[in-house]
Amino acid sequence: MYQVGVIGDRDSIIGFRALGMSVLEATTGAEAEKLLTRLVEEQYAVIFITEELAEQNEALLRDLRSYKLPAIIPIPSVLGSTGLGLRQVRESVKKAVGMDIFAQDEVNQADQDKE
Repeated sequence: MYQVGVIGDRDSIIGFRALGMSVLEATTGAEAEKLLTRLVEEQYAVIFITEELAEQNEALLRDLRSYKLPAIIPIPSVLGSTGLGLRQVRESVKKAVGMDIFAQDEVNQADQDKE
């Protein structure tokens, strides 16, 4: 059976334990890197990681994207979002569709803001 893990600071990830996910606390990029490597070796299917720690491990995450599993998903911390998760979704959609479909939404939003 596939497992789901969550890596981040305690306050941001503790609630995931109630959902039956493996919750692993990390406060530095180096700690997160060790935990990511361990979860990949243990064949986790999905790994959520706070955006701050994901940004500190971009090279490793870039390498892991070439694997079928795990799916690594950046999530905001209790301090808020850095925008990394949305940027990655945008890049994935652009790659799959061949164009930036979010750009039109930004143009529409800018037009609405003018009104």
